[in-house]
Amino acid sequence: MVVRRIFALVFSFLFLMACNNNNAYQKIVNNPQLFTNTVHELNTVVMGNNFGPVVASRNYAYAAIAAYEVIAAGYPQQYQSLQGQLNGLNSVAKPDTTQPINYNFAAILAYCKVGEAVTFPEGSMKTYVDSLVQLVKKNGMSEAMYNATKQYADAVAQSIIAWSKKDNYAETRSMPKFTVIDSPGRWVPTPPAYAQAMEPHWNLIRPMVMDSASQFRAEKAIPFNVTDKKSPYYLQVKMMLDSCTNLTPEQKHIANFWDDNPGKLNVNGHAMFVFKKFSPAGHWMSIAGIASKKAGADFAQTVYATAKTAIALFDAFIQCWNEKYTYNTIRPESVINKYFDANWRPELQTPPFPEYTCGHCTISASAAEALTSIYGDNFPYTDSTELEFGIPSRSYQSFRQAALENEKARFYGGLHYWNSCGQGHNSGIKVGTLVVQKLKMKK
Repeated sequence: MVVRRIFALVFSFLFLMACNNNNAYQKIVNNPQLFTNTVHELNTVVMGNNFGPVVASRNYAYAAIAAYEVIAAGYPQQYQSLQGQLNGLNSVAKPDTTQPINYNFAAILAYCKVGEAVTFPEGSMKTYVDSLVQLVKKNGMSEAMYNATKQYADAVAQSIIAWSKKDNYAETRSMPKFTVIDSPGRWVPTPPAYAQAMEPHWNLIRPMVMDSASQFRAEKAIPFNVTDKKSPYYLQVKMMLDSCTNLTPEQKHIANFWDDNPGKLNVNGHAMFVFKKFSPAGHWMSIAGIASKKAGADFAQTVYATAKTAIALFDAFIQCWNEKYTYNTIRPESVINKYFDANWRPELQTPPFPEYTCGHCTISASAAEALTSIYGDNFPYTDSTELEFGIPSRSYQSFRQAALENEKARFYGGLHYWNSCGQGHNSGIKVGTLVVQKLKMKK
């Protein structure tokens, strides 16, 4: 309901802006808030359909790249196509420059078409897109311009969809499930859902910028040992027990602000219900929009920032999932309940995949590098993403500071040991740096 109220307010704002100008539709399609709102709409669709965090990153990346390719074609003096730069992206539809294409609106349409194709169910963005089309037509966009714009948007979308179908995603849907072996130190399902391991074959997904899932390797996981009280493993468990058993209100706020659990299962007796929030990637998509607005970015730069961040998130998940299913390490909750305190519970609900390394720390550090390359390291901003889920905002002096806080968040939440958070953060920096150095996007 909150999301729909935001949706209505944004459209009311855009409509009122437009009504004071004869070329009213131009104000609508030139407003970067329109793209940010479209990203939010896909975020909401992804959240509503229970996508796990790694699959969500795929949804955002392909949709954002489609929008960016339109912008690169429409603003060739400022932006450069990713064709030939991203693995396997060898062909993208080109515009017919004799036609009256509105490139900003084409970017919106391409984003929605790809977002809907990668996401399910079919038609999940239709109501939103129909309302946009109606809005621009009411405010003066000619039928000829709309048709040319849609035709080009559809062509770019088809190029990106065809490329996406060769990333091994479909093949991994039929691969064997993770085999649970209850041996010391190995991952086992965690309460309350005791769900099977999520996406054990994600390291087989084609990266966009990395040459392989194993391009950046973390240090080896600390060997499991809960009998020797001086062993590194025992000491990290003790550190979590000492630090996370009685969290301060500030520490709880940090943990819950970065929780980003897309499907928290709540159990009360025989009753169960799921509370949904944006995934980690969805949270950073929101941050990209917040930062673009704070910087006063125009429509094209807002698309550029979103696409670059989405690519960094996508590859970071692949790198991290390669680590997770290389080591298959047990979660702190399982260790503490079995060997230390059967009644101990983490602040956050443990997600269903191995502990080492920390996924959120990896992708946050990667996204922070992407955004820093655009807006700089000294960029104060307030992250209001979680307000619609009842969690107060937090403010940061930079994207990197936010990523460092995320390290603390996953530790305070009782989900990852401190070493796992640090190793994930370091790996994310490497992935994000590669994206920044390798991709030539803004001229």
